[in-house]
Amino acid sequence: MPATAVFYHLMRAGLDETILTTVTRAQGAGWRVMIRAPDLGLLQHLDAKLWLGPEEGFLAHGLAGGPHDADQPVLLGQGAMTNGAQGLMLLAGADASLDEVAGLHRIWVLFDGSDDAAVAKARQSWTRFTGWGLAAQYWSDEGGTWVKKSERAAAPPAQ
Repeated sequence: MPATAVFYHLMRAGLDETILTTVTRAQGAGWRVMIRAPDLGLLQHLDAKLWLGPEEGFLAHGLAGGPHDADQPVLLGQGAMTNGAQGLMLLAGADASLDEVAGLHRIWVLFDGSDDAAVAKARQSWTRFTGWGLAAQYWSDEGGTWVKKSERAAAPPAQ
């Protein structure tokens, strides 16, 4: 079964808390996750935030480039999924290739709803991923709670 791309249009929810909730659920399903962003500063911020979380909710992770990248249940990086991830989280306009998504269960695209460029990039990703035949869901927290605004079933790739 092809991956499902889930788009989170962040209007009220914070990026850090949305990542923590989403990745915790993924780990509950037994998945390893790669969190990809083009901005190393954002990844370093997330690394620090995840280390400061409560002990009972600690999210084991590592910043890519260390000696144990392949062992990390959650890897934060800018490049390849070297940890055997089943889920890929794309932040700040990060991208994925068709080859990468082929072996995944889930792709999450988190984007700032108040940033026109981020919204435009998310729309491009939706078009590309659904064109590859992936199922897709679009969620927004505009009203203060997460609501699914759109969904597209998996389909044969566009020719």
